Amino acid sequence: MNGQAQLQSAPSGNIHTDPKIIAGFMDKRLGLFIHWGPVTLRGTEIGWSRNHQVSQSDYDSLYKEFNPVLFDADQWVKTAKDAGMKYLTITAKHHDGFCLWPTAFSTYNIMHTPYKKDIVGALAKSCKKYGIQFCIYYSVLDWHHPDYPLHNDGKKVPDPLADMEKYRVYMKNQLKELITQYHPYMLWFDGNWESPWTQDMATDLYQYLKKLDKNVIINNRLGKTSDEGMGPGTVGDYATPEQHIGQLNMKDPWESCITLCEQWAWKPNDAMKSLPQCIQTLCSTAGGNGNLLLNVGPMPDGRMEARQIKRLKEIGDWLKQYGSSIYGTKGGPFVPDSICAFTRKDNKIYVHLFHATGSQLVMPDLPGFRITKAYFLKGEAVPFYHYGDHMSLELHRNLPDPVCSVFVLEMNAPVENIPVIIKITSKID
Repeated sequence: MNGQAQLQSAPSGNIHTDPKIIAGFMDKRLGLFIHWGPVTLRGTEIGWSRNHQVSQSDYDSLYKEFNPVLFDADQWVKTAKDAGMKYLTITAKHHDGFCLWPTAFSTYNIMHTPYKKDIVGALAKSCKKYGIQFCIYYSVLDWHHPDYPLHNDGKKVPDPLADMEKYRVYMKNQLKELITQYHPYMLWFDGNWESPWTQDMATDLYQYLKKLDKNVIINNRLGKTSDEGMGPGTVGDYATPEQHIGQLNMKDPWESCITLCEQWAWKPNDAMKSLPQCIQTLCSTAGGNGNLLLNVGPMPDGRMEARQIKRLKEIGDWLKQYGSSIYGTKGGPFVPDSICAFTRKDNKIYVHLFHATGSQLVMPDLPGFRITKAYFLKGEAVPFYHYGDHMSLELHRNLPDPVCSVFVLEMNAPVENIPVIIKITSKID
């Protein structure tokens, strides 16, 4: 994606999601991604480790011993709530084909484990209880299903016994179950890159889903175009850069999916991101006018690791102080950089300062606009100056937040529609 990305082009015959619904989604800014399933018993990556770190026969048998007796949907959702997250996305079916709900169309599901309880249903209910939007991840590929032609087993030639048309019926049946039973706010698709799946199939599925629920939001990983942007031929409502922060884009909605640790699914002793990394990632994402979908991988027994819960709580504590600079804002008017990120709303510009090594934060001037008041969010006034083609804030004191301090610049007029200034945005003098 880039700042000059083209406007979304819908496939022929597409049914657009109401722009107000998409705008409401983008106002949320932060969601929780959860990758989870029987593979956690091995601590390897979900889907991808099948036929690699874990043999196919072993991987496909793990469900027989998957018994997450400590799973507590309320605890998961409350963890998201306490982290300041506004939506939650669960991997109902990943590339490995295992289903976390009691689908009528496959026995490879949660009801055939020792646990025998509907994970998707429990999370949907808890999300409603805590006021979190419930979303579902569903992979269009399925390396386990006999009618899907590829199986991630090193064979590049499609299985001659597979029947892609039968598999598409299977997909539609399952997705109808998910929509009619759990009423997801959003569907997060993946697995669109393999050759059996075509652009026409993607367009057909999008139209089918929108007829089931015209308001369900759908990401852009249905069609064969880039996940990064929303160019011509895109099938879906928003872009999905992965494991990096998307570039500032004021035209097209986007959401970066990024792991809290290194692996998507649970891994023992996996390296976890620091609080500054998490907060600065969130601020830079919002500063680019995007959402952040932050992923955790719960353990085999159903618990989230205490250290991950603690990190998410720390994010939530920061948002309790500074959330008004994130939720419901737009990115810009400056491109985020390594020093700070900017958001804006009405006549206010929020400056998220990651670190300071000098006495002034210097920014390009905004022609026709002037600062009328500057202060730390929920704090003291900050001296400011206009000179030449720059404006600056004084930093000759200790910053109030060691992770990310937030300044508010009240301007003499609304700033939400100022064109983005794409050049060096800030420097410390």
